[in-house]
Amino acid sequence: MTDAGARSTARSTARSTARGLAPILWSAALAVLLLGGALGPGYVLTYDMVWVPDLAVTPDVWGVGTALPRAVPSDAVVALLDSVVPGMLLQKLVLLALLVGAGAGASALVGGRSLGVRVFASTLMVWNPFVVERLVIGHWPVLVGYAVLPWLLLVCRRWEAGSRVPAAVPVLLVLGSLSASTGVATAVALLAGGWRRGARRRAAGLVSMAVVANLPWLVAGLLHSADATSAGSGARVFAASSEGPLPGPLAALSLGGIWNAEVVPTTRLGFLSVVWLVVVGALAILGWLAQRRTAVQGWSALVVCWTVGVGLAMLSWAAPGAVGALASHIPGGGLLRDGSRLLALAAPLTVVVAARGVESLLGWTPDRATRVLVAGLLAVVPVALLPDAALGASGRLDAVDYPAAFSDARAAVQAAPDGDVVLLPFTSYRAPDWNDGRKVLDPLPRFLGRPAVVNDELYVDGRPIPGEDPRAREVGEALRLATPADRATALADIGVSVVVSEQIAGQDAPEVAGETTYAGDGLTVTEVAGDVSVRDAPVPWVVAMVVAWLAWAALLVGGAVVAARNRFRTRQ
Repeated sequence: MTDAGARSTARSTARSTARGLAPILWSAALAVLLLGGALGPGYVLTYDMVWVPDLAVTPDVWGVGTALPRAVPSDAVVALLDSVVPGMLLQKLVLLALLVGAGAGASALVGGRSLGVRVFASTLMVWNPFVVERLVIGHWPVLVGYAVLPWLLLVCRRWEAGSRVPAAVPVLLVLGSLSASTGVATAVALLAGGWRRGARRRAAGLVSMAVVANLPWLVAGLLHSADATSAGSGARVFAASSEGPLPGPLAALSLGGIWNAEVVPTTRLGFLSVVWLVVVGALAILGWLAQRRTAVQGWSALVVCWTVGVGLAMLSWAAPGAVGALASHIPGGGLLRDGSRLLALAAPLTVVVAARGVESLLGWTPDRATRVLVAGLLAVVPVALLPDAALGASGRLDAVDYPAAFSDARAAVQAAPDGDVVLLPFTSYRAPDWNDGRKVLDPLPRFLGRPAVVNDELYVDGRPIPGEDPRAREVGEALRLATPADRATALADIGVSVVVSEQIAGQDAPEVAGETTYAGDGLTVTEVAGDVSVRDAPVPWVVAMVVAWLAWAALLVGGAVVAARNRFRTRQ
């Protein structure tokens, strides 16, 4: 090869590398802008997102506690990882990685189109109502699954008939199944993308992998099946909801519609929500028309995922009674209560067709300079239409430090006799001053490093949604007894050895007889008087969960080893 040819090849390689890196770097910039203060020192504590310095490996983490396994397997993954990486750093790495992964995945899913089209796809995948609302409500495992979807669909698209399972599939499946709802979404994407007509062995393999990837929460759910039905009244509360002028169905079509109005960005309550729907909808229609002329690879899988995601959201809005009946009579049916959670499945198609619409618009531009200008403007349209998502959802994701009293209380709890801990007042959420008054699931149960019985009853707009944990009901009954001594005896009988009371304005905590081992800065730790009847997990439960976890780990490790081996061979 001549020197000129070598230089030309080098320039071509450099351009190709730059084109490949640009969407990743752009996604990283968007992630930093979106997270804002979440990347500062401290922990992001918002609604269901509760990270602590060192999450203890308790029975609930493994799925053998008495509470429904809502955080299985995500809590176990965090508990293991934060023994290597500090919890504060781990949280930030996870939040950054899921956003960058989602943006880069969208760019890859769109394929080898112009850089402007791929950058737009990254923007729309990272900066949309679904992502922002799920960040604020704290559903980080949902967003990990959301980030996995485009990559899984892409790998399935490239999976040729008759060939072996790509090594990336098991790894992506496990990453996308860190919670029950995301496991369902990831399984839908796998089956939609990997299924081939007439390939029965392949279909059986797909189903088997999906089951194994979700085995920890599936087995834990079966073990708790007696308590795994949910109150039917919750279906109306958790259904896809309106956002500003957009009724539930239109909010869902714009990737919004979360049930909790408190986490909806302010701009979604005004005319910008309509503008978002019109602009993204128009681009999607353009892209849909373009697809009719030029087929998109993996189109059927994208359509199936979109139909399932939007269909379930619409069902929760149109027929909450039916969803409620399902949740109250079929164990696990409560997975469908949050009507907009599975809208993650709608994002890949929305992004792909909107990006095709951008491509059509750019094709009408008269020259390269105009095309670059239009592409740049379109790349920031999602940001401009959801401006208050920036800087940590306008400060709602700012990181904070835990009070020193938490560490002191943890030491006192760790020194207490064996048994569980109960937190008072016996309510699930707090809005502490040290968290700038932002509502968060009580972080003490995780912080204290001791198995805790927590109140899983929810109040939404003043309406109670009954919980499922039978021990929580037993604790509630014990706390309603007449005297501190009676309460202590009843708590000891159900395996509670220590009570931690927190001073919260407007909320009273019933007194429990016992020895106070710590008191300071609004926290009191009391060792319960009486002989504590410690409750251990049933041996059959432990055996069943060990098998489930081993199978889950084998799928993850096996996929990772094969992927690493293939990569090594490719480099050779």
